[in-house]
Amino acid sequence: MARADEADRLDPLKAFRERFALPEGVIYLDGNSLGVLPAGLSAHMKDVVEQQWGERLVRGWNDAGWIDLPARVAGKIARLVGAKKDSVAVGDSTTINVFKVLSAALSLRPDRRVILSDRNNFPTDLYVADGLARLLGQGYELKLATADDMEEAVDENVAAVLLTEVDYRTGRRYDMAAMTKHIHDKGALAIWDLCHSAGAFPVHLDATGADFAIGCGYKYLNGGPGAPAFLYIAERHVAHVAPALSGWMGHQTPFAFTENYTPADGIARMMVGTPPILSMSSLDRALDAFDGVDMAVVREKSQQLCDRFIAEVEQRCPELELATPRDHDQRGSQVSFRHPEGYAVMQALIANGVIGDFRAPDILRFGMTPLYLSHADIVTAAEILERVMRERLWDQEIYRKRAKVT
Repeated sequence: MARADEADRLDPLKAFRERFALPEGVIYLDGNSLGVLPAGLSAHMKDVVEQQWGERLVRGWNDAGWIDLPARVAGKIARLVGAKKDSVAVGDSTTINVFKVLSAALSLRPDRRVILSDRNNFPTDLYVADGLARLLGQGYELKLATADDMEEAVDENVAAVLLTEVDYRTGRRYDMAAMTKHIHDKGALAIWDLCHSAGAFPVHLDATGADFAIGCGYKYLNGGPGAPAFLYIAERHVAHVAPALSGWMGHQTPFAFTENYTPADGIARMMVGTPPILSMSSLDRALDAFDGVDMAVVREKSQQLCDRFIAEVEQRCPELELATPRDHDQRGSQVSFRHPEGYAVMQALIANGVIGDFRAPDILRFGMTPLYLSHADIVTAAEILERVMRERLWDQEIYRKRAKVT
């Protein structure tokens, strides 16, 4: 492994760091939870608020192009997830989009009653799946399996398999292509949650044959807190999907205000309510940070950063247990370690200028965001973590007190 300074000198992505407004004195390893502020976005939002909204008022829907903003944002995201732009819709939250695509998938397999998911999936996915099964009744149910047992769990009763490509705790990554093929071989449909994938490494929804996908806009895509989420429906399915949430913006002619619902042609039928223009504008500008970015290069640097951090931490902090796969093909763009006092350790680390996060019960989680992280950042973060552990800086009551957000 090359020295950090040499790796940074040769880094093909180093110029992209200038596209982000990074705070001084902080090493930010939590872009897998909330992305950083893109440079220039504050000025853009000032214009959106003061000029587009403040001066144009309701005319902004036409004059400022607000009505077309969701489709424009969708096109930018589509490139990052390997999809045709008319296969992606942007709006609502990830949770609502899970409901939309899962209900759509079930309608395409009416003779099957099982939703299958990973028991370690992000809880909101499981909550929505369980709630939808209870809402539908008629024998619908959610069944859970582990990643190791998932293939065996897909049987002739399964209508849809809802999986997150990268485990939010450990960073373990499913083989999307292989798993999708297996799901299809069993006659079921594949739904992929890309919250820890989109913007972190290349995603190939069309090429892998995925049926549906969802993802958020505020992690690796840097859209800001609560940024709109997105959904994907494979082109072959769009015309056959009747949305369960049939909102006015998904109508074929929303401003005709007709009494009966007629779904719009194409992916627009998955829109529901009025687009959140302020947060959508933020995400729109944030996605410009990916202009000219080769996601394959992002992936290569991501794995270099992960490898370096693992090596540094294991050498310096042997009391921490690696929870993330070492194999590049089996992990996303994060590194997680376990420690019984993980929460307190993370709070002490944050207090000393390195921001990661904690996931129950014992996970210290570190996101690798190659567009703005350097190899030197990673080494420095490991050095600070070593001091936190060696000097037991975490062993204070102030660091054990749980905040509302961990």
